[in-house]
Amino acid sequence: MNEYGRALRRWRRLRGVKQSHAAELLGVTQATLSRWERGHRRLPEEAQRKLSHLLRAPLDSAGDAALRRLVENSTLSVHLICDLSHRLLAASPSRVVNWTADLAEMRGRSLWRFATDEIRAAESRLGKLGWYDDGVARVSFQNGANDSAIVPIEPGVLVWERLQLSDGTLARLVTSLES
Repeated sequence: MNEYGRALRRWRRLRGVKQSHAAELLGVTQATLSRWERGHRRLPEEAQRKLSHLLRAPLDSAGDAALRRLVENSTLSVHLICDLSHRLLAASPSRVVNWTADLAEMRGRSLWRFATDEIRAAESRLGKLGWYDDGVARVSFQNGANDSAIVPIEPGVLVWERLQLSDGTLARLVTSLES
């Protein structure tokens, strides 16, 4: 099953939304939506964009705001992203110290374009590890550097930890460790 299908099913269940209503929101038939959720059919790009917007992880509640403050005040090199869209939700000062982009400008934007080959490979393995099915909730791997001046990534170990926000959407805490 693809990550969008899993995320869609989780979103519907958490909010009590019927398949027929979700299908209407996405402009497809209920049968198509059912196939997406079961992983029998891949979502077209337009549906992925709509779904990413619908499922984007907010930090609206008091508990989530506390999580954001913890990340933003951490002495570790950490950041928090939406698990589905890779949108930046929060980052620590030691994470952004070498960025040439302002944190306020980057918040809410996807960091995927800065991903290294190792990050892309690790992301492609998450489904097999059970990441989206509440299986493994922590992954670590050796990461290389990217060539970005905007959001540079240094070689080292990355640790991903899956967190559930108060509205049920998933976020990912990313911690960089030296090798």
